[in-house]
Amino acid sequence: MKLFEHMGKELFRKYNIPVPEGKVFDNLDHLEEYVANLGAVIIKSQVLSGGRGKAGGIRFAKNPLDAKSAAEELLQTIVKGYPVKAVLVEKRLDIDQEIYLAITVDGSAKKPVIIASASGGMDIEEVAEDQIIKKYVDVHIGIQPYVGREIARRLGLQGNYLKQFASLLVNMYQLFRSYDCELVEINPLVICHDQLIAADAKVTVDDEAVFRYQPGMPMVDERSEREKKAHQLGISYVELDGDIAVMANGAGITMATLDILHHYGGKPRNFMDAGGGASTETTAKALEILLSTKPKAILANIFGGITRCNDVANAFKQVSEQLGIPVPLVIRLVGTNEQAGLDILKQQGIASFRTVHEAVAKVVELAAAGEEELTNGNNNQ
Repeated sequence: MKLFEHMGKELFRKYNIPVPEGKVFDNLDHLEEYVANLGAVIIKSQVLSGGRGKAGGIRFAKNPLDAKSAAEELLQTIVKGYPVKAVLVEKRLDIDQEIYLAITVDGSAKKPVIIASASGGMDIEEVAEDQIIKKYVDVHIGIQPYVGREIARRLGLQGNYLKQFASLLVNMYQLFRSYDCELVEINPLVICHDQLIAADAKVTVDDEAVFRYQPGMPMVDERSEREKKAHQLGISYVELDGDIAVMANGAGITMATLDILHHYGGKPRNFMDAGGGASTETTAKALEILLSTKPKAILANIFGGITRCNDVANAFKQVSEQLGIPVPLVIRLVGTNEQAGLDILKQQGIASFRTVHEAVAKVVELAAAGEEELTNGNNNQ
């Protein structure tokens, strides 16, 4: 579970990690009054996404009136697909240097790992590997101050900064362990008037450990409205950024379908596992969710076991007759009651394939043809 920046900074304060003075607002009440006591401020949209600065989700203001205007605009904005429901208003910092610092879990090594770079800030992903410092953590020992001083020296820090950095890193690790975090990231960790300050906060906790947290732990529902709707149907659904909607029944077959789709050059719009035993009605509603994402094509890869092929086919028939299916639909349907299902699809004029490779190749072709047709149509206008 990802936490909003202001929630992460509340945890930072609890663990004595310095953060800028600031307050979160979900409306404009008292915002001008608050800014009047801070001077120049930065207004940051609170969304669960990185890259807010490049997406226009961060503004600067020198006075209360400008701050109110900027906050009002942000609260009506969608940043990287997320509607802005709150903004964090903070005192603007005079930054001398930006550093990247994170603690996360290396699944391959089965250990926490410290990641640091003297080239923090925007575009950290583009920093060369030889400028990244990585140090694994022995969970039986934890992070001792000397580890922090060693990393600080490698970052080029000297003098009083060594002690500050070591203390901050030890506190970060205590937070990381206390909340079973998957990630605690500060980017940038800034040097401002001889002090290290966490200008940003990204904290991701392990969902499976939420039951252990103390009362008052901030909780965030990261699911989109479509994901919530699918959850109510008992369907696993995650939105992705491709253009081909995918339905399969079972986590394994769904992941395999996505891999094959990538192999043929397609990009999935989602991960949808309709599960086993889904009824005609449930399958039809799942298909409606896929249509609402406005994909270029739909691919269904169904292996009929508990879920019978004729029930799946009837779901597609129902949606086709009631709502229409305005994009190419390709189905691979095998298993229980296969022939009955294929007969229903044939009556609806829906293409079906025996193998998943045939189906995937066809859906990628149809999606590409649809895009080409759209492009040509636009060029001819």
